[in-house]
Formats: sequence, structure tokens, C-alpha cells
Amino acid sequence: MLLLLALAAAQPAIQPCGVDRAALLALPEREFDQDLEGGWRALAAKRRCRRAAADLIAAYRRAHPQAGSLLRWHEGQLRAGLGEKARAIRLFASARKPDDPSWNDYVDATVAFLNRDRRALAAARARLAARPKPADWDPRDSEGRPLPISWPLNLEVVDGLVRCFGKPYEIAYSHCARPMRITH
Repeated sequence: MLLLLALAAAQPAIQPCGVDRAALLALPEREFDQDLEGGWRALAAKRRCRRAAADLIAAYRRAHPQAGSLLRWHEGQLRAGLGEKARAIRLFASARKPDDPSWNDYVDATVAFLNRDRRALAAARARLAARPKPADWDPRDSEGRPLPISWPLNLEVVDGLVRCFGKPYEIAYSHCARPMRITH
């Protein structure tokens, strides 16, 4: 009995969600992070498996220390949705990019939302909205087709955080914001 309890405690809550943890941790980063039907996203699509998805991203980052900051961001989003505010804020802050001020405005807005700091949220939103569009801005898919992505990136998400200020992050992000969704 004690052995079973020890084994259950050692395994993250992925098993009940029906995924092969070893296979997921072996995926290349792009497949693990960006495949909408595989990687961590397939796990997170099941509401009861969101904590397992966040834990899986954390395990992936430990197994692949060179992984990009976007994995920290996505884990932070899951943690924020689970109500793990302090952990989410640390993950979001660690996903800042020194050469991308508009991304950092988005980070600042999200952290301000979680901290329930309306003034800081408004300031980050204003900075983001004021960012000039790069001269070479021409988003295209892998086939070279134009994508319907507006500038600045993530402004619609931040506007949703403003509209739903004070609501849980998962509600504000999922129902109030218009996150960029590319499906082709």
C-alpha cells in the first residue's frame, strides 16, 4: 500500500489524462508547444487536465533547458488559469524578451491584471497601442499567404483584460479577449 502511494505521489497527474509523458517530453520544442492537437495543448484542452499540462510544460523545460521563453509564458497562462497567481507572475516575468518592447508591454499588462493594478494595466496597454508598426510587417503563413493578424500583436488580448478587469484570468483571456488564433 505504501509503495502504491509513493508511486502515485511521484507521478504527476498525467496518467489519468491518458498521455504518454515520455513521448511528449521527447518531442521537438515546436511540436510540443505549437501543435494544437498534440504536445501540451491536447492535454490542456481537457479542463480536468490543465494542471497536468502545466506540470508537463515544467517537466519539458527541465528536460530541455535550452527551450524558449514561450514555454514559460504558456505554463504561466495555465498557472494563472488555475489560480496560481504568484507562480504565474514569476513565469510571465521570466518570459520577457530584451529585444521586443511590444511583447514586454503585453507581459506588463498581464502581470498588472493578475496584480489587480488597473493603473499599471492601462499604462501597459497605452504603451502597447502606441508601438509603431514595423516597416517590414507582413505576416504570412508557411505557404506565403497573408495572415489576418493586426498590429500591435496581443492588443486584443490586453483590451479583453481591461474589459474584464477583476475577473479570473481564465475568464478574461478566454471570454473577454480575442487571442490570435491561426488555423491554417
